Amino acid sequence: MNSTVAAIITGVGFEGLLDPPPRSKDGYIPTVGVTQKNGTALLAALKGGKTVEGVIRVDSIIENRTTYNIIAETVHGDENNVLAIGSHTDSGPATPGLNDNGSGTIGILEVALQLAKFRTNNAVRFLFWSAEEFDQFGSRYYIENLSAEELLKIRLYLNFDMIASPNYVYDLYNGDGSDPNVSGPPDSAEAKAFFTKWFESQGIRTTEMDLGCCSDYIPFMEAKIPVGGIRTGAAGSKTADTAAALGGTAGTAYDPNYEGPGDNYTNLNFDAFLTNTKAIAAAVAEYSNSFESIPLRTANGTI
Repeated sequence: MNSTVAAIITGVGFEGLLDPPPRSKDGYIPTVGVTQKNGTALLAALKGGKTVEGVIRVDSIIENRTTYNIIAETVHGDENNVLAIGSHTDSGPATPGLNDNGSGTIGILEVALQLAKFRTNNAVRFLFWSAEEFDQFGSRYYIENLSAEELLKIRLYLNFDMIASPNYVYDLYNGDGSDPNVSGPPDSAEAKAFFTKWFESQGIRTTEMDLGCCSDYIPFMEAKIPVGGIRTGAAGSKTADTAAALGGTAGTAYDPNYEGPGDNYTNLNFDAFLTNTKAIAAAVAEYSNSFESIPLRTANGTI
């Protein structure tokens, strides 16, 4: 029998946010996350022989819920060659979620509405994900329930999660292998190269986002589908160089309202939102016309 009454989790770079645990048949113990700084202090005290006492209160709801993804696809276009565009529609429990992720949702919705006026060579599939905040549940379910044949038809997945941060950067998903920790599936570099070129044409400086976590591109990566995307930043701090290039405040979080009640309409940056929505539209125009730069995938690799 497990005699543990509670657990405190920390780690390198840990900022105290925990993903939902897998469903357990034996119930749960109260579990909280603390920053690495606080976790190190607690551990040092225990190793030093001190008695550390505390009270942990965790309010949680464990229940079955039904939720839905919303999927729309162009009437025209080759259904064997699909550009998939995605954004999650849910938010954290303590926030209105206008940047995270109303911004991405409205951005791709606007592109979808405008695209309806045109015919495309390749099919474009717009994916409005549910339950991203619960370990990408909606997108994982979608990927896990596609056949191998249908997965191969998705030539590229582009994800847009937070595109209107008030102290924004233009982070491009770094799928080209230059990140020593995580590389995107083959040909993810093409998506990054496209966005790099587009932003350069607008005279806008970009930065890179490592593909470590945590959004709906992860299930596509695991399925070996090339991925790309843009985000404007969450809890990380803006550097002086980036502030000089884009404006904003150095040393301050990209989104000081991340996961909080201040993530509302009044705290969005509409310049960043408009620029990113134009970038999304440019990518859709490119890949709905041709996948020439992205080789076909087969069960054995690309051709």
